Amino acid sequence: EVDGCPVILVCGSQDVGKSTFNRYLINQLLNSISCVDYLECDLGQTEFTPPGCISLLNITEPVLGPPFTHQRTPQKMVYYGKPSCKNNYENYIEIIKYVFSSYKRESPLIVNTMGWVSDKGLLLLIDLIRLLSPSHVVQFSSGRSKYMPNLTPDYVDDMDGLYTKSKSRVRNRGFQLAEFAESSEFADEEKESPVVFTGHKLMCVQSDFAFRKTPRNRESHNKVLRDLAVLGYLGQLQPPVPKPLCPLHGLTPYQVPFNAVALRIIHADVAPTHILYAVNASWVGLCKILDDVRGYAHGPILLAQTPICDCLGFGICRGIDMEKRLYHILTPVPPEELRNVNCLLVGAISIPQCVFKSQRGLEGTIPYITTDYNRKLPGASEKIGARETKETREEKVHPKPKLYRKIN
Repeated sequence: EVDGCPVILVCGSQDVGKSTFNRYLINQLLNSISCVDYLECDLGQTEFTPPGCISLLNITEPVLGPPFTHQRTPQKMVYYGKPSCKNNYENYIEIIKYVFSSYKRESPLIVNTMGWVSDKGLLLLIDLIRLLSPSHVVQFSSGRSKYMPNLTPDYVDDMDGLYTKSKSRVRNRGFQLAEFAESSEFADEEKESPVVFTGHKLMCVQSDFAFRKTPRNRESHNKVLRDLAVLGYLGQLQPPVPKPLCPLHGLTPYQVPFNAVALRIIHADVAPTHILYAVNASWVGLCKILDDVRGYAHGPILLAQTPICDCLGFGICRGIDMEKRLYHILTPVPPEELRNVNCLLVGAISIPQCVFKSQRGLEGTIPYITTDYNRKLPGASEKIGARETKETREEKVHPKPKLYRKIN
């Protein structure tokens, strides 16, 4: 490429080989150059972070395994909090714009996209192509996937996205994104003129991957992969040298005062009186917001809206001390980074049940687990596309009382 920094957007339906292609492409590029940038736009099957994140990473080492074997710290990450962007598309696009603004155009960029490419998913993909202006679009398809039109430059020009208009709507002006240009770190000469979508080179790939996943068990399979990614991240809590695993209750948590961080539940409306029930024993995003949350006497400090902010890592809220007004947080994020954390975001990404059930050394009742579970509450049953076994019916476990489910 003339500028040495192609932007390669990879798209296609589920289970056609996008992730495998991305790994091969990264490794091939690293044979010739020192680093490759990677923009993750797939919330459900993230490659380098726990699920529910949109992130930008600088990859300098080969990618040799599945996602849970190479969890890495992004240079920019936002915690969206859900494995799907359905019902909140605008926030999804705004977060991608925010993360993409950190791309310095010093290395080739690979953009990974969702496997949802029908209906509004296709329109969102058209928006992404316009917003990111890729030099190449690699489009995967297979005989088993739903029909998807070829995303040629002409097709993208003629189609309205969810939030962007076709070229015919902006005749004689090209495709202009003045607002996007202002929010992005483009060169000064590019800021002086609006961003113009100049087209891309389309590369169509017919995939012949053989797989046994069906719509019935796909979500169950994907949930296993999401759980493995969370477990891979939590593996950073363990010592780096080969030693027996240390149970989570044997690790010393950080004590965080109520008035040091703001709280927000991303995926549900929770009554203020039940916020701490929702936070306790939850997977939390450790974030940095621009607002100064100091000065509140007691806390907890509750945010009215979900901010678009940097996520510095993740942790588990192991417990809440109501007397001392402290959160107890387990996290592998180093202390020098934790000093910048002033916001905890709780989303729909849950801690794998095995974390609660398999801690050695515990006697008697296991914390956060109950066999007296009311399955009639709205949202109490997890419909993940697979039949429940007799064992799961008899012993339904959950990390904490789902009071926020009842409110919702």
